[in-house]
Amino acid sequence: MSRPVKRSLTLRGHRTSVSLEDEFWRAFRDIAARKNKPINELAAEIDEARGVESGLASAIRLYVLAYYESRSA
Repeated sequence: MSRPVKRSLTLRGHRTSVSLEDEFWRAFRDIAARKNKPINELAAEIDEARGVESGLASAIRLYVLAYYESRSA
């Protein structure tokens, strides 16, 4: 697995950055495309749903994991 790379996102008009491994970034982009949503919109939804105890990058990783786990069940 690759090292995390910092990437920029815009969530509800505010710029932020997340550090994700290339594999998670590709999977996240793939999920957004499958859902016909811009990646920033999907990231904003994940950001809104996450608790204050987790960071956005962790929340995205968990979202990706849950998405693929639900598809294999």
